[in-house]
Amino acid sequence: MDAVTLIGFIVAGYAAFVTIAAVLGVVLKAPRPKWLDQVAWMLEILAIVLAIGALAAWSGGRKPESLSTFLGYLGALVCLMPLALQTMRGDRSTWSSGVIAAAALATGVVAVRVMMVR
Repeated sequence: MDAVTLIGFIVAGYAAFVTIAAVLGVVLKAPRPKWLDQVAWMLEILAIVLAIGALAAWSGGRKPESLSTFLGYLGALVCLMPLALQTMRGDRSTWSSGVIAAAALATGVVAVRVMMVR
Protein backbone atom coordinates (compact mmCIF):
# COMPACT_ATOMS: atom_id res chain seq x y z
CA MET A 1 0.00 0.00 0.00
CA ASP A 2 1.45 3.34 -1.01
CA ALA A 3 1.24 6.58 0.94
CA VAL A 4 -1.52 8.13 -1.19
CA THR A 5 -3.79 5.15 -0.58
CA LEU A 6 -3.15 5.38 3.15
CA ILE A 7 -3.93 9.10 3.14
CA GLY A 8 -7.09 8.35 1.15
CA PHE A 9 -8.27 5.88 3.79
CA ILE A 10 -7.57 8.44 6.51
CA VAL A 11 -9.58 11.09 4.64
CA ALA A 12 -12.48 8.68 4.07
CA GLY A 13 -12.50 7.61 7.73
CA TYR A 14 -12.32 11.17 9.01
CA ALA A 15 -15.09 12.17 6.59
CA ALA A 16 -17.25 9.40 8.08
CA PHE A 17 -16.52 10.76 11.57
CA VAL A 18 -17.48 14.32 10.56
CA THR A 19 -20.63 13.04 8.85
CA ILE A 20 -21.73 11.11 11.93
CA ALA A 21 -21.01 14.06 14.22
CA ALA A 22 -23.01 16.43 12.01
CA VAL A 23 -25.92 13.99 11.63
CA LEU A 24 -26.00 13.60 15.40
CA GLY A 25 -26.42 17.37 15.69
CA VAL A 26 -29.33 17.26 13.25
CA VAL A 27 -30.98 14.37 15.10
CA LEU A 28 -30.63 16.18 18.43
CA LYS A 29 -31.94 19.39 16.80
CA ALA A 30 -29.10 21.38 18.29
CA PRO A 31 -27.62 24.53 16.78
CA ARG A 32 -24.38 23.93 14.89
CA PRO A 33 -21.48 24.02 17.37
CA LYS A 34 -18.27 25.85 16.55
CA TRP A 35 -16.21 22.67 16.98
CA LEU A 36 -18.08 21.13 14.04
CA ASP A 37 -16.71 23.91 11.83
CA GLN A 38 -13.23 23.17 13.12
CA VAL A 39 -13.40 19.45 12.38
CA ALA A 40 -14.84 20.25 8.94
CA TRP A 41 -11.86 22.50 8.19
CA MET A 42 -9.53 19.74 9.40
CA LEU A 43 -11.20 17.44 6.87
CA GLU A 44 -10.46 20.05 4.22
CA ILE A 45 -6.79 20.13 5.21
CA LEU A 46 -6.62 16.33 4.94
CA ALA A 47 -8.33 16.51 1.53
CA ILE A 48 -5.73 19.01 0.33
CA VAL A 49 -2.94 16.70 1.52
CA LEU A 50 -4.55 13.84 -0.43
CA ALA A 51 -4.85 16.01 -3.55
CA ILE A 52 -1.19 17.06 -3.30
CA GLY A 53 -0.15 13.43 -2.84
CA ALA A 54 -2.21 12.29 -5.82
CA LEU A 55 -0.75 15.07 -7.98
CA ALA A 56 2.75 14.11 -6.85
CA ALA A 57 2.12 10.48 -7.77
CA TRP A 58 0.81 11.62 -11.16
CA SER A 59 3.86 13.81 -11.80
CA GLY A 60 6.06 10.91 -10.68
CA GLY A 61 4.87 8.77 -13.56
CA ARG A 62 1.65 7.14 -12.38
CA LYS A 63 -0.84 7.97 -15.14
CA PRO A 64 -4.60 7.78 -14.49
CA GLU A 65 -6.85 6.07 -17.04
CA SER A 66 -8.83 9.27 -17.60
CA LEU A 67 -6.98 12.47 -16.85
CA SER A 68 -10.09 14.65 -16.98
CA THR A 69 -11.93 12.44 -14.47
CA PHE A 70 -8.89 12.41 -12.18
CA LEU A 71 -8.52 16.20 -12.26
CA GLY A 72 -12.28 16.66 -11.80
CA TYR A 73 -12.22 14.52 -8.67
CA LEU A 74 -9.24 16.45 -7.31
CA GLY A 75 -11.05 19.74 -7.93
CA ALA A 76 -14.18 18.47 -6.20
CA LEU A 77 -12.13 17.09 -3.33
CA VAL A 78 -10.65 20.45 -2.43
CA CYS A 79 -13.73 22.60 -3.21
CA LEU A 80 -16.63 20.76 -1.56
CA MET A 81 -16.10 21.61 2.10
CA PRO A 82 -15.08 25.29 1.70
CA LEU A 83 -18.11 25.93 -0.50
CA ALA A 84 -20.43 24.26 2.01
CA LEU A 85 -18.97 26.18 4.94
CA GLN A 86 -19.06 29.52 3.13
CA THR A 87 -22.67 29.16 2.00
CA MET A 88 -23.89 28.95 5.60
CA ARG A 89 -21.26 31.05 7.33
CA GLY A 90 -23.77 33.08 9.33
CA ASP A 91 -26.35 30.33 9.79
CA ARG A 92 -25.93 28.32 13.02
CA SER A 93 -29.24 26.47 12.75
CA THR A 94 -29.71 22.72 13.01
CA TRP A 95 -29.94 22.25 9.26
CA SER A 96 -26.58 23.89 8.70
CA SER A 97 -25.14 20.80 10.40
CA GLY A 98 -26.94 18.80 7.74
CA VAL A 99 -25.10 20.75 5.06
CA ILE A 100 -21.80 19.85 6.72
CA ALA A 101 -22.90 16.21 6.91
CA ALA A 102 -23.69 16.13 3.19
CA ALA A 103 -20.43 17.85 2.25
CA ALA A 104 -18.37 15.55 4.50
CA LEU A 105 -20.05 12.46 3.05
CA ALA A 106 -19.39 13.71 -0.49
CA THR A 107 -15.76 14.46 0.40
CA GLY A 108 -15.32 10.90 1.67
CA VAL A 109 -16.84 9.44 -1.49
CA VAL A 110 -14.66 11.61 -3.72
CA ALA A 111 -11.56 10.61 -1.70
CA VAL A 112 -12.34 6.95 -2.40
CA ARG A 113 -12.92 7.72 -6.08
CA VAL A 114 -9.55 9.52 -6.27
CA MET A 115 -7.89 6.37 -4.96
CA MET A 116 -9.75 4.26 -7.53
CA VAL A 117 -9.01 6.32 -10.64
CA ARG A 118 -5.42 7.33 -10.04
